[in-house]
Order: sequence, then structure tokens, then C-alpha cells
Amino acid sequence: MERYVLSVLVENKAGVLSRVSGLFSRRGYNIDSLTVCETYNAGQSRMTIVVQGDEYILEQIEKQLSKLVEVISISHCAKESTCEREMVLIKVNAAGSDRATIIETCNIFRAHIVDVAPNTVIVEATGSEDKISSLIRLLSPYGIKELVRTGLTAMGRGEEIMQ
Repeated sequence: MERYVLSVLVENKAGVLSRVSGLFSRRGYNIDSLTVCETYNAGQSRMTIVVQGDEYILEQIEKQLSKLVEVISISHCAKESTCEREMVLIKVNAAGSDRATIIETCNIFRAHIVDVAPNTVIVEATGSEDKISSLIRLLSPYGIKELVRTGLTAMGRGEEIMQ
């Protein structure tokens, strides 16, 4: 199974997200990651969808998505020509001498401490899926109290624009 990233430009209307996710579930395709946000064009939103499968599954997904009236365009995001990022907020135990080590770890990952409490800190980090997973793994021994992680977002490198 291969990982595929699709950038889907859709009309920014109520129910579009439900129709897109329903299309996946009806066919038994799992969405690994989904992010949606309005674009600089007020009437449009961009969905970044990560799925696992083979080329046949990818082709079927693209065909089905293109049948939806609200779908404007579909782009396959190749890893080598795309800038991909995730964001994570991690609330971690940081009492006593552990706090300095946690701060050092955050500095190595270019992560930021965005909240400090007597016994915890909240860490914010952006980066590749691997970078975020590595940071989580290194902070786990201190005790992660809470974690929220966005899905993948992607943009084509260079001057080319995803349409």
C-alpha cells in the first residue's frame, strides 16, 4: 500500500465535506488525514486528503470525486514536488529538572513553548509527519497529558499553483 496526498479544491458550501467523506466511506476507503480550510478565494475551500492504497484505488477515488458537482479540481501531490507540513500541540508534564530537558528537546526540533504552568508546558511544533512523530516519541517518557495534531497540509513547490 502506498500513501497518496490529494489536494481537492471545492466550493465552500455546507454539506460538501459530508459528501466527500461519505464518498470514501461508501467505498470502504479510509481517510488517514483530512484538513479543510477556506482559500484566498472566499467561495472556495481546499481539502488535503491522505489515503493509503494502490494506483487503482487512487484512480477510483479521483473518478468518484470528479463526479461531485462541488469539486472544482483534484491534484495529486507528489512528495518530491510538494511542501508538506503538520502541526501539533502537546501538553507534557514538566516539573522540576525535567523542564530544562524538555526545553532543550523543543529547541532541537525548533518547537515553541506556548504555555507554561507549574507542572506542565504546552509545546507547539510544525514539520513533516516524521518530525512530529519523533518529537512525540521523545516527549512521551515525561508524560503526555494531552495531544492534538492536525492533518497534513500541502502546497506545490516553486511557482506552480495547485488549481
